[in-house]
Amino acid sequence: MRDGVRLFTRVYVPKDDSKAWPIILTRTPYALKPYGSDNYTNPNGSFRTLAEDKFILVTQDVRGRYGSEGEYVHVRPFNPNKGPKEIDENSDTYDTIDWLVKHVPNNNGNVGMFGISYPGFYTAMGMIDSHPALKAASPQAPISDWFMGDDIHHNGAFFLSQNFGFFYFFAQRAEDPLHEELKPFNFKTPDGYDFFLRMGPLENSDKLLMKGRSPEWNEFLSHPTYDAFWQARNIRPHLKNVHCAVMTVGGWYDAEDLFGPLEIYRATERMNPGITNMLVMGPWPHGDWGRGTGEKLGDINFHAKTAEYYREKIELPFFRHFLKGDTNYTATEAQVFETGTHQWRRFDAWPPKQAVTRTLYFRPGGALDFAAPQDSTDAYDEYVSDPAKPVPYTMEVTTGYPRSYPVHDQRFAAARPDVLVYEAEPLEQDLTLAGPLHVVLYVSTTGTDADWVVKLVDVYAGDFPDPTPNPAHVAMGGYQQLVRGDVFRGKFRNSFEKPEPFEPGKVTKIEFSMPDIFHTFRRGHRMMVQVQSSWFPLVDRNPQSFVNIPTAKAEDFRKATHRVYRAGNAASALTVQVLPIQAK
Repeated sequence: MRDGVRLFTRVYVPKDDSKAWPIILTRTPYALKPYGSDNYTNPNGSFRTLAEDKFILVTQDVRGRYGSEGEYVHVRPFNPNKGPKEIDENSDTYDTIDWLVKHVPNNNGNVGMFGISYPGFYTAMGMIDSHPALKAASPQAPISDWFMGDDIHHNGAFFLSQNFGFFYFFAQRAEDPLHEELKPFNFKTPDGYDFFLRMGPLENSDKLLMKGRSPEWNEFLSHPTYDAFWQARNIRPHLKNVHCAVMTVGGWYDAEDLFGPLEIYRATERMNPGITNMLVMGPWPHGDWGRGTGEKLGDINFHAKTAEYYREKIELPFFRHFLKGDTNYTATEAQVFETGTHQWRRFDAWPPKQAVTRTLYFRPGGALDFAAPQDSTDAYDEYVSDPAKPVPYTMEVTTGYPRSYPVHDQRFAAARPDVLVYEAEPLEQDLTLAGPLHVVLYVSTTGTDADWVVKLVDVYAGDFPDPTPNPAHVAMGGYQQLVRGDVFRGKFRNSFEKPEPFEPGKVTKIEFSMPDIFHTFRRGHRMMVQVQSSWFPLVDRNPQSFVNIPTAKAEDFRKATHRVYRAGNAASALTVQVLPIQAK
């Protein structure tokens, strides 16, 4: 690198040297094991597809990880004003590409990049101020903003179970990191709900469990607002001077980085007019398009090998065209999988230009309707939220998080008294929603803070057939499939930098967007919206008193009565984008 640091890099070259081949680079913090000149990884998924088509495949340990020298920094901020010897992940990518095209034999001078999750972030970072040889980049499930919507926080709410085990594992300092296997945290129970409830307040996560082994965990908790630490790690403002073709990839059911691909696609589109910039979204959990078949997720069957289709019909043709000059290719702005009907669709914009904005209102008696309420009174529904008995996000007994929870049956939640349920009449014809969901809640609380979880649910017809075979005895009739859910930490309603307490009893507006969907509610199904104030242990518990949650004490956690208003000037609602049938 330009500062003299050496990065460990592995190069696989096609045995066929009859012609020059393009390079595809993946940069990772996750280790290139097994190390050693005679040890080879077993390629699978995307790597196998690309290897069989004869690309030079390059993988690299990023700075400060495993075989590479230098200091590692989590989501190292982009430095727009670098001096000649100053570095960031963007400059490391530039220097790597420059070295590869000059030193790897038999390369044709064209370079591509791709990677999933953290490697997706490094791909997005590498697109900025693109090296002239970089012709194609595919950030996949990339991190874009760790406070607003990816991995660690959503709208300021801390994601607990999703990150606890990961950062314990990631932070380990092995004596022989190139060969020693790291150990996961020993929960000593399979029950994560019980484990994290017994843990108590969030500060106990280090005091009793981590015990200083994960400095970054404490660093994250020491920044409970959207301060300079998090703002510097927001990649979106920096996605400029992108000169390569871009294909951003994500999964509709990605529990970790769904916000990232949608936001990086939008920012790249906005700041780089004229380039080829595409979005691909499939029915996948985190990274499953890069491996496996993608036929089903949890109880939901997609009736096609969607991941194999992606690798062979979308990803490979993209790199073949931009790196090898294959002319049998037509760029599609948005190639997206329609869940509910299980079909791939192509659009020349995302969201589709034909989508029409409509609003679903919460109505009396738990009804949900496109018709606005006429009542001008202060009608409301209320529930008691108790941090000692939080609403679980899944019925699976696990200390991690099920990859399939974004499609789990929500009947368990609908039956609880601390979950509000609003349900529409059965649909007389298919209804397709395409694009982001916008939430407006008018609420009050007897406390001074609260979380607000909103879920859009597809309620199957009562006679929907069970799968065959059905060893798990799944009852699909009346199944309440989660389509999209997200959380907003109420104290950030006016500012993520400067949180504010609620005034007890005062009607207050909460407004936020949830990541896009592309889902068809079939004829005979119902649309449902659920509202609750805990989603545990996916999201840490809000004490419901206005305190710094990472240092909250047990006595700060209090029951509170929350109201959701649904009439007059305080009509809570969910705004959706409806795709006309003929537009499909």
